[in-house]
Amino acid sequence: MHAIDVQPDAIGRITCGSLRTSHAGESVTLKGWVNRRRDLGGLIFIDLRDRFGITQVVFNPEVDAAAHETANKLRNEYVIEVQGVVNNRPEGTVNPKMVTGEIEVEAHHITILNESKTPPFYINEDGDFDEALRLKYRYLDLRRPHMQEIVLLRHRIVKFMRDFLDERGFVEVETPLLIRSTPEGARDFLVPSSAQPGEFYALPQSPQILKQLLMVSGLDRYFQIARCFRDEAQRADRQPEFTQLDIEMSFIKPDDLMDLMEALMIEITERYTEREIMQKPFPRMTYHEALDKYGNDRPDLRFGMQLQNVGAALAHTEFKAFAGVLAAGGEVKAIVVPGCADYTRKQIDEITEIAKANGAKGLATIQLTAEGLKSPIAKFLSEDEQAALTTGIGAGEGDLVLMVADQPAVVAKALSALRDEFGKRLELADPNVMAYAWVVEFPLLDWDEEGQRWDATHNPFCGYFEEDEHLLESDPGNIRSKQYDLVANGNELGGGSVRNHKRAQQEKVFGLMGLS
Repeated sequence: MHAIDVQPDAIGRITCGSLRTSHAGESVTLKGWVNRRRDLGGLIFIDLRDRFGITQVVFNPEVDAAAHETANKLRNEYVIEVQGVVNNRPEGTVNPKMVTGEIEVEAHHITILNESKTPPFYINEDGDFDEALRLKYRYLDLRRPHMQEIVLLRHRIVKFMRDFLDERGFVEVETPLLIRSTPEGARDFLVPSSAQPGEFYALPQSPQILKQLLMVSGLDRYFQIARCFRDEAQRADRQPEFTQLDIEMSFIKPDDLMDLMEALMIEITERYTEREIMQKPFPRMTYHEALDKYGNDRPDLRFGMQLQNVGAALAHTEFKAFAGVLAAGGEVKAIVVPGCADYTRKQIDEITEIAKANGAKGLATIQLTAEGLKSPIAKFLSEDEQAALTTGIGAGEGDLVLMVADQPAVVAKALSALRDEFGKRLELADPNVMAYAWVVEFPLLDWDEEGQRWDATHNPFCGYFEEDEHLLESDPGNIRSKQYDLVANGNELGGGSVRNHKRAQQEKVFGLMGLS
């Protein structure tokens, strides 16, 4: 048989994921890593891996004895070059789990490009490996197919964002990383200037000032895949440097931007994931509505268990713990946890500690068992109050009612933490669903006790509703901003606002913040 060279595919080369039965009989050269080696006594099989996939290579001593002898030396993660001929696999040996599972490459020559020590963790299979070990050997970690899938997914999503925005008239502009410090939500990272000793540049927390400069310049639709830096404590969802899709638009209303981002997120979700979007168009709720029902401004809507205000039912209660809080202007709220009436004393103590860790002084509980109502506070409640705190809020036999009495911020934080905890414990949130939502009308300002001044909730350039302008003098904390956050599954994905473009209004806000 006369072998011919295979023509390269769309990316310009033959890879370990590109060969099919249509290539049978053709000569190929493959380079990659040894994913697995199997010695069946006479034949040696190698699964050769690159970022495009895996191809089975067979070494037969009757075809090429030298190549077969070299294959004896191979171990996982050796880097090799193989030349051979593509053959259809023999009947009964096809692997339907591999896209290349109908063919194999019969090796005629092999070159070991690099040997490998035994890796500190498996490359060819997923596992719960120690993160410190993975970071120490990051080049091996990134070689794992799962990690490469993440990198490639990010590449595809970023490319899609660029194309999506370009088609809608946006201009991508790269803004400087060395700038003057601007007042934002976190501390700046500072870079000393050797040319001007004692002077420092700041790394941008986001390109706020810079993109507004572009809007004033007349570039009415800007975007950037922007690198941002914040000198603050790390959390699971926050690190010192991160990348965001940064957008600015001129002459628009909040709905214009939200409609744009909603279309972008829907298409990304449906194109690049298998997840179902819970509701289209995305639901919208105010900041105060989110706090009232879910206790935070990034609610997970995949399950219910909403916070319910039971203060009205307790207006005349003789239970001092509740009565004292209500008299002091506080509130009593409850959540109904399904199917947990059988919780033991130890389990109740565990969730009480969660409430205390989030600011609550304690946790009141009612267990609706088959034998009746079980609660340490039952004797302090009238029959009407007991009914209001159980069936009145939708609790039935088998359910557990949790109540916190305190000032509104404490109640929200504690019950939100408990709601999230039981969402996980009871697996109430479907991992295959994306529950997107918009949270709008955030407070414009927060009071800074330490600085004894008002500070921007999000950024100092945020616009506010003109009907709230009278509150600048009397009640700045209740001014509603034209801020909007996109949340999903209990996480904040992003946020923005309509900017304050009226000089007089901006000067008043700066004055409250102690800025010139």
